[in-house]
Amino acid sequence: MTYSADFRAQVIKSVKNKDMTIREACTFYNISKTALQRWLKNPTIKQTRDKPPSKIPNEALLKDVEQYPDDYMYERALRLGCSKSGIEIALKRLGISQKKDIGTSKSLSDKKS
Repeated sequence: MTYSADFRAQVIKSVKNKDMTIREACTFYNISKTALQRWLKNPTIKQTRDKPPSKIPNEALLKDVEQYPDDYMYERALRLGCSKSGIEIALKRLGISQKKDIGTSKSLSDKKS
């Protein structure tokens, strides 16, 4: 969970105005010293992570999807040695989703009626 921009600005203001030291601000606002030092360098809130994927390489997953396009996520997880939820997150990261055939369900209902 991230702290709001208002709260960050208030903490930074109290330290920069020399009202409090870094240690005093950390104990008063109940935040870590590392977080406060990071805020003093760059007070903006990060929206994305710069860390590359570590467990499931993008190339291996793309190759697996190309080889086995109709497999379930748990089957991919067994082949790549990770969890099903990890495969789900990696597929979402790459923008790959299941293809849906909308025409099938409509054609079945027309035949029944």
